[in-house]
Amino acid sequence: MLSIIDKYILKRYLATFSLMLLLFIPIGIMVNLAEQIGKMIDNEAPFNEIVMYYVNFTIYIGNLLFPIFLFLSVIFFTSKLANNTEIVAILSSGISYGRFLRPYVIGATLIAILMFFMTMFIVPNASVGFNEFKYKYLKKGKQDRVTNNIFNQLNETDFIYVSSFDPARQLGHNFTFERFNENNELDFKISAANIRWVEKDSNYRLTSYKKRKIIGDTAIIESKRRLDTIFAFDIGDLTPVSYVAETKNLFELDTFIKDQKRKGASNINNYILVKYKRWALPLTAFILTIIAVSVSSVKRRGGMGANLAFGILIAFVFIFFDKVFGVLAEQSGFSPLLAVVIPNVVFGCLAFYLLQNAKR
Repeated sequence: MLSIIDKYILKRYLATFSLMLLLFIPIGIMVNLAEQIGKMIDNEAPFNEIVMYYVNFTIYIGNLLFPIFLFLSVIFFTSKLANNTEIVAILSSGISYGRFLRPYVIGATLIAILMFFMTMFIVPNASVGFNEFKYKYLKKGKQDRVTNNIFNQLNETDFIYVSSFDPARQLGHNFTFERFNENNELDFKISAANIRWVEKDSNYRLTSYKKRKIIGDTAIIESKRRLDTIFAFDIGDLTPVSYVAETKNLFELDTFIKDQKRKGASNINNYILVKYKRWALPLTAFILTIIAVSVSSVKRRGGMGANLAFGILIAFVFIFFDKVFGVLAEQSGFSPLLAVVIPNVVFGCLAFYLLQNAKR
């Protein structure tokens, strides 16, 4: 059962957090619009697509900045409580510091649940529209995927390779398809100068087609100038877009990662990192809430300004840690799990230390 103090603090917690979102997201939209409107006009982006882009932008960026908004809002309203000596009055009434923290933990729990469902199910849909618009109108001509030396393992027996791939024309160059038998011996190999997806009948068109079939010690070679055929893979699977993991929900992402592992994808760490970051985001809400309360619950010389300055410094250090370890996981063999765990463990220890100091 929530007490009057619990309801009072929880109401301030949620109201300040909501106000932060309502204030800063429109500012973010205006800044982005001012920066990108020239490209939108030059590339003739339709008005309805621009509107949908900013709907998706709001969800995508809002979710990305949830932890920072949460952190700053807790510092803001808790500093006001401290400056008004309300916290001193609460603790002087016999309420322990741990009991004082309860409404903050409840608030962090509510925000963490919201962040979980947003990250796992709502943001992936918004990410599709956000990124598609970005590469269609704002980064027109820039590649949104790997397009050279693409290798894929389709299943236990089939392997494909293209030296380069043009997503806009659905065209791959120097294509090879290899199938191995149960003894891991080459059954046949298909090669072609080009492979193009032909929309009609979902066929593939191969030019300079050559098939080499192995029967015992004999190789049977078949060649044609052009051949229309069907393969059991989608042309888009040759090279997923770089942001593909962001567009998958909780269940789709697990399936996608398993599929990419089976195929031997070289950038598998990127996808695993996205998965672990999603699971860690709700935990981050608790860590940042405890740090924010510990920093701002004590009345200091300089008041709210000093608390906000210290809070912003911690927020930037947290972002720096998160980005550095994220890049390490994406660009090297560093474990994606450690890349997510280390920043949270470091700041979890900081939260514990600051909490013990605040209790004194």
